[in-house]
Amino acid sequence: MTKYYNKENLNEIADGDQDFLQVLAQTFLDEIPPDLYSMKEAIENDNRELAYQFAHKMKPNIEMFGIDALKDITSIEAWSKTSKNKATVIPHLENVLTTLKNVFEELKKDFQL
Repeated sequence: MTKYYNKENLNEIADGDQDFLQVLAQTFLDEIPPDLYSMKEAIENDNRELAYQFAHKMKPNIEMFGIDALKDITSIEAWSKTSKNKATVIPHLENVLTTLKNVFEELKKDFQL
């Protein structure tokens, strides 16, 4: 089964502390969905500054959880600093949305949240 996040990476960060892992997972589930929604809205409204802020805010968590969406988040950040049409960033947004949706489901299952 494909894993959308890297539990080994989290175990290393938490030094095997299962309670801390639980807190990390819960915090991720509390904070990332609203930020993801806001980033999506910002891109749809062509609000590049806000899109950048949310992408940048999510980046450390995506990296910490070993989620294969870092390139897409970086692309969204880069797009926000250009004058390119928002259509150029939509595939990156869709990849982030799909990947994180799967991560949310896995975290809920793995940590019984």
